[in-house]
Formats: sequence, structure tokens, C-alpha cells
Amino acid sequence: MFKNLGLQEEIVQAITEKGYIEATPIQVKAIPLIIARHDILASAQTGTGKTAGFTLPLLQVLMNTKKNDHKHAVRALILTPTRELASQVAENVKTYGKYLPFKTQVIFGGVNINTQIRKLQNGADILIATPGRLLDLVSQQVIDLSQVEILVLDEADRMLDMGFIHDIKKIFKLMPAKRQNLLFSATFSEEIRKLAAGILKNPQTIEVAKQNTATDLVTHIIYPVDNKRKKELLSFLIINNKWEQVLVFTRTKHGANRLAKQLSLDGIVSEAIHGNKSQSARTKALADFKSGALKVLVATDIAARGLDIDQLPHVVNFELPNVPEDYIHRIGRTGRSGNVGWACSLVCIDELKLLTDIERLLKQKITKKLEAGFEVDQSIAAEPIQNGRNTHSPMRGPRGNSKPQSNSSPRRQNAPHSRMSGK
Repeated sequence: MFKNLGLQEEIVQAITEKGYIEATPIQVKAIPLIIARHDILASAQTGTGKTAGFTLPLLQVLMNTKKNDHKHAVRALILTPTRELASQVAENVKTYGKYLPFKTQVIFGGVNINTQIRKLQNGADILIATPGRLLDLVSQQVIDLSQVEILVLDEADRMLDMGFIHDIKKIFKLMPAKRQNLLFSATFSEEIRKLAAGILKNPQTIEVAKQNTATDLVTHIIYPVDNKRKKELLSFLIINNKWEQVLVFTRTKHGANRLAKQLSLDGIVSEAIHGNKSQSARTKALADFKSGALKVLVATDIAARGLDIDQLPHVVNFELPNVPEDYIHRIGRTGRSGNVGWACSLVCIDELKLLTDIERLLKQKITKKLEAGFEVDQSIAAEPIQNGRNTHSPMRGPRGNSKPQSNSSPRRQNAPHSRMSGK
């Protein structure tokens, strides 16, 4: 199937060894167009094979074109918004190109820049980078972008959300005007279309799923619960249902730390990843989560972009995102590559407006499930959420109730208390 898309034997062999047999819809549409040297504006749900959709034909294009005389000039540049996504894309490029003569390097912030400089001195045909660190290295004259033949903007919508637009424009000026441009995004917002209009030349538009939709393979569930009892409910659900691999989203870094600590105290092996964590800590936590040594990974939205975990069964929104589209990105971590997934959200009264916005985006009502022993206190009034937080302290109950929550609720007493191995 992949050979019929115009990929040569060395690439087909590598992806066959990886276990890929049938190309996904985004791959079927994108690969021939990219090999034919068209500019691309593509939108696809996460988990649809988007990364292979541009890395496979990118490798083929480089094989089809003669390398220029500039020994250390970058031929293909892939920009990503986060470290995790950059690492994941680089891993894929190296896997798919294992039988090809290309040097691939990945650079991002949060790690020693001198180590990256030493690696780049050997040259890089294909460079995967986050915008900020790329500009840092360009300013030190370590990277030459004057010969770039192909530019890929991956998760372009997230790069705009994170404020990278000015860095991206600076990078555009460092590359030749005549190049192939591939823009991949989970959504086609007005900002994305405006960006595309400025860089793409007669682009082919690919959209394999309706804009801002979630895969049908994911089951959505809402658990109404008081804000101060969310941690308790989450621990109960994980232990009682014997969940073995759970990705949990919070709005803030501090919230992620607090939740991971509480879950660990409840006997659930957990770790948090976010922007304040070192890259080595984030890499180790992700590796432990993938291996099963870690049962729960608590993440913020930015840290979770690019997480590629095979057959991840459960995603939990401990707090709903402020931006409805981020709900799509979050739950897109499960239900990938044809596997079924399960996404649940713990929703307090303060978040009902956010829930309404998400349901409007999905064009469907999400099923609500009441957990006995965690009934909502109808006397509590909603409080506004500002800058990702409720106005009341997260360590205090709504309406200023500072009394600590007891661990001896009737429901909690029935939950097992033995430490779980996470295996």
C-alpha cells in the first residue's frame, strides 16, 4: 500500500518493520501531493498518522533531489511547538529513514545548548526544532537555513496559541523564498488561514475530518462533583476501576504537582510533567509512563502536546480547559490508530460554562454519570474561573470553607488502600 503512494523500497522496508501495513486517510492524501512538490495546508485529528503523513514523503523528496554544495546547510526544517513533539517527530524521522543517508538532529530549549552545538557541527540534513532555541542557535551562527528546500510547520495552531508567531516570521526570513511549505494543524482557525496565505503557494488543502471534531472511537463521560472532592473521586475511580494507564490534565503547573503528590499518597504511582520540569525529568516520567512503571501522568496542556502513547486507554480532564479546542487536543491522546479510548471529565459547578462551550464545539451532549457517595452539594454557588484558576483557593472548599476534607467518606472507606505497583 505504501509503495503505491510513491515511496521507495528503503522507506517501505523501514515502515514495514515498524508494523505499518495500511496507510491512513491523511497519509493516502498527503504523501503523493508532497512527493509531487505541492505546498500543503492539512488538517487532521490527532492520532490519525499525521506525522508520518509529512515525514515519509519528506524523506522521499530529499532522495529525489540533488543535495546542494553547502556541506552543513539544513535541507528540511520541521518546526514544532513543544519539546515533546520535537522529540517524537525526530524519533519517527530516524525510524522511517534508517536505511537512508540523512543526518537528523533535534533541538529545543530546556537542555544544555553547548551539547546541541557540538552535535550540529556534524551537520543536519533534516532539523526538527522549537522556534526559540532555533533562533538562539542561528544567532550563534551554528545553523545555516539559507538552503532549506522543505519547511514543515507541525501543530501550527498550537504554535500560534503559544505566541510563536513573531519567531516564526523571523525564521521565514532566514530561508530561501523558493521552497516547499507544508502546514499541518489540528484546526483551521482564521489565524491559521491567514498564516497559510502568507507562506503557501497554490496549496493543496487536505482535511480528513470535520474541523474541531473528536474521533468516534473515544467514549466521553462527565462526572459532576464538587471542586473540593475531585482528588478523592479521581483516586476512587482509578483504584475501583483498576485503571492501569491514565493521562490526567490540569490547568496549571502547581495544580499538576499537587494532584500527582496526592495520588501518590493514595497509593497510585504518579508523576507530573509541565514547563517548569527539566527536560530530563519530563523524558524519564514519559518513559516510565509508557513502560507501565508509572500508573498516572499528570500534565498541563503545553507539556502534553506531542505525547505519542500507543493504545492509551484513559484520559481524564481533572479540570476542563478554558479553550474548548484544547478539549479536542487532550482527548486526542486516546482513541488513536484505530484503538478505542475513554475520556472522562470531573466537572464542578464553576466549570458548567466551559462544559457548555465544549459540547457546542462537539455538537453533542456528553453523557453524565453520577458516582454514589460523591453527590454534588446543591447549596454551592458557582465562582468564576480566572487565569486558569477558581477565585477560591484550590486547597479550600468553595464559599471559603477552610475545613479540610475528611478521608473517611462512606465511599472512600470501600476503596482498597494497598499500594498499587503500576505494572
